[in-house]
Amino acid sequence: MQPEQNKEVAGDRIAVGAATEKNIVDSVVIIPTYNEKENVAAIIEAVFGLPRMFDVLIIDDNSPDGTAAIVKDLQQRYAGRLHLVERAGKQGLGTAYIAGFKWALKRGYEFVFEMDADFSHNPADLLKLYDACAAEGADLAIGSRYVTGVNVVNWPMGRVLMSYYASRYVRIVTGMPINDSTAGFVCYRRRVLETLPLDSIRFKGYAFQIEMKFLAYKYGFRIQEVPIIFVNRVLGTSKMSSGIFSEGFFGVMRLKWSSLFTKYERK
Repeated sequence: MQPEQNKEVAGDRIAVGAATEKNIVDSVVIIPTYNEKENVAAIIEAVFGLPRMFDVLIIDDNSPDGTAAIVKDLQQRYAGRLHLVERAGKQGLGTAYIAGFKWALKRGYEFVFEMDADFSHNPADLLKLYDACAAEGADLAIGSRYVTGVNVVNWPMGRVLMSYYASRYVRIVTGMPINDSTAGFVCYRRRVLETLPLDSIRFKGYAFQIEMKFLAYKYGFRIQEVPIIFVNRVLGTSKMSSGIFSEGFFGVMRLKWSSLFTKYERK
């Protein structure tokens, strides 16, 4: 285990020798991985190369291609800032993020990010999401593909249409004023994750993204969409499947139905 190079002060994580506000490490980027050896080193380097400091937590589901080993090698260079949680096998995207959220809350981070490992999300846009929460008062900032039209690059047209109309469907059924409800590039303020019933989240696949946004909306948190350009992965294999869309389609109806009998009160 690498020695910690950060210290905790009044609930914030502050880099030793910090001289400016940009050196305050109050944020962690959670990146779930499964067979991402082609991308994982580059995405980690890209995040650490940003002008604002972010810690990184990799949640790896026992990738047989050696993804975790690559992360462990990089931990020697980024001791105390690059973290790794290894799980026994594929347990679903939602459970990976729930594990990451609990890890981040325990360690006092104020801003907790979700991001894919495959560069479909531009790491530089982390700064936009951070500003939406830290400077503009959002509780949940969403990197949105559809808030200013359709900003997707290199997806087959059928997949673009399916994704776009899936978000339209979610908006109609749930009443959420969100254009990209399935987005997986987001920033949560700590108080959102402390409020949501993380142990009761029912979906494990991409419908998890819809459920988290729906709960944040029902609990009255301020949600802001930040326009991004989403680029289809170049390296590695997509984890998308027809079962994912099926879960989302029927799951949305279940969410709406159960919400009719639930009180959403902040403690």
